[in-house]
Amino acid sequence: MKQKSLQILFMAFLFVAQNSFAQELYMPRNIKKSYSSGVRSMDGKPGKNYWQNHGNYNIAMSVNADTKVVSGTETIVYENNSNDTLKNLRIRFVNNIHKKTSPRAVQNSDGFFTDGLTITALKIEGEVYKEDGKDWGTVGIVKMKKPMRPHSKITIDIDWNYPLSEVSGREGQIDKTTFFVAYSYPRVSVFDDYNKWDDLPHTSGQEFYNDFNDYTYSVKAPKNYVVYGTGDLLNPDEVLQPEFAARLKKSYITDEILHIANEQEMKSGIVTKQSDWNVWKFEAKNITDVCFALSDHYLWDASSVLVDKKTNRRASVQAAYDIKGTDFVNSIKNNQYALDYFSNSWPGVPYPFSKMTAFQGFADMEYPMMCNDSQMGDPVFAQLVQDHEVAHTYFPFYMGINETRYAFMDEGWATTFEYLIGIAEHGKEAADKFYKEFRVQEYIKDASTEEDQPIITMSSQLSDSGYGNNSYGKASLSYIALKDLLGDDLFKKSLHAYMDNWNGKHPIPWDYFNSFNTASGKNLNWFFNNWFFTNNYIDLSVRNVDKNIVSVANEGGFAIPFDVVITYQDNTKETLHQTPAVWESNQKLAKVILKNKKQIKSLALDGGIFMDATPLNNLWTAK
Repeated sequence: MKQKSLQILFMAFLFVAQNSFAQELYMPRNIKKSYSSGVRSMDGKPGKNYWQNHGNYNIAMSVNADTKVVSGTETIVYENNSNDTLKNLRIRFVNNIHKKTSPRAVQNSDGFFTDGLTITALKIEGEVYKEDGKDWGTVGIVKMKKPMRPHSKITIDIDWNYPLSEVSGREGQIDKTTFFVAYSYPRVSVFDDYNKWDDLPHTSGQEFYNDFNDYTYSVKAPKNYVVYGTGDLLNPDEVLQPEFAARLKKSYITDEILHIANEQEMKSGIVTKQSDWNVWKFEAKNITDVCFALSDHYLWDASSVLVDKKTNRRASVQAAYDIKGTDFVNSIKNNQYALDYFSNSWPGVPYPFSKMTAFQGFADMEYPMMCNDSQMGDPVFAQLVQDHEVAHTYFPFYMGINETRYAFMDEGWATTFEYLIGIAEHGKEAADKFYKEFRVQEYIKDASTEEDQPIITMSSQLSDSGYGNNSYGKASLSYIALKDLLGDDLFKKSLHAYMDNWNGKHPIPWDYFNSFNTASGKNLNWFFNNWFFTNNYIDLSVRNVDKNIVSVANEGGFAIPFDVVITYQDNTKETLHQTPAVWESNQKLAKVILKNKKQIKSLALDGGIFMDATPLNNLWTAK
């Protein structure tokens, strides 16, 4: 008994020792404060004082298909769960990016611009606020007449309208009678523990950061328009003719791919109820955003897939597309596969929502329970793009990532899952080829300073390819390298711990680092520092081969896995895989000891998807 107690004490000491080194990683002062105040914990979990604010949104929207104007009225019950007194509110309206006075990261054509948001009424706690004529940007400040006390609630009422942009990207007009309506309502911006109000303007370069809220919303649309939206459709019998409502309900419980409405049925005007207007009602709880789309001629397919084998929970899979959208004919089949793969393989967490709709548009962009994807004319490429957008379900929608500041926390993971599911769908050779061509090649061939900024650099401080490569390729390579270092089982255990700790909350990079340290039981700070806090890149070279010892220099610095591919004098070959662990003690030089004593004719270093900046010095031939 005494020996067992000592054993337990030693293990506890070891755990504390292994996790005390998390402070070795650079941490900005505001982040340090969140940890020292107990809001976040060094073991990777939310701290005892963790909090986040919350909104309950009740929104009624209307889309005028003739004027292309979206109008709405909303009531927000906003909870301040912080210890701060809020003297003003930050109201965010992303679509004011279309105003000519808004700052933008990219050049736009005339059709992009609109007059933006018009607020026709604003009340807080029943008191009227005069916002008429105010030049709202993507973030506006409302000075409250009465400060909002800590741990209290207020009710905000807003009436508003805005025009849909003609040049469709992430939202707007797809064609004259098809609209993707996203970021379409004024919302309270995030107030958090490490930056207080999120008041960074949306410039279209970076993406988003939202609270987890509860939504009940309705969309008033003309007859013959079908509305597709985030959340559960609450009233199919009120908006669809009986036959089509029955088809939709059947799709919720079957693997069979059903054509809810075909081209002729949509043209005939027999799908929706024939009132002048139909009101489509949706509900979604504990989610970061809602969006919807509508069309009077899109084809509509649906089915479902089992996503949680323990509870037998199914998720609806739907697709809406133009008759010319040949890529979308297989959307249902592809998403059935994707939701099953993501639920049971990587990340191996049951798909957390009730629906996924693939909608044909122009953005190649993710939204909660929806993706807005282009017609590519290439079914394989289209599937990979759809896989990527659906993978975003987990990051940033299940995990409330601040994409505006830390895009690598969601884009990097989506890119990793895109690669892993690509192996399952098309084989490793094809997945490697796609990954190298679209995720690594541009980055590794560009020797500019912009490309070698540390991944931890805030996304709002990067632009163009520097932003893209830091967020997608480099970050993804770090996750894949860590998977190789830990092995699949321990990596998945650590990933699940991180996701369990932070789903429905707002993790920051240090929460990821600390979660993996604790769950793996390993000191990974050397690895995180190597990948996230340096100007490293990928470049190995053969320094020397002597008496079956291969010295490998890490010219670029990143701790990557690689293979030593050996050809012996008798022309037999051997491949020795090296995990990133070879760089733990010395990140500049690794020695690979060959057990086979045969004479070496030649050897090569092969990083696979970890493409080398100067591959010629990866080769060695005996003299």
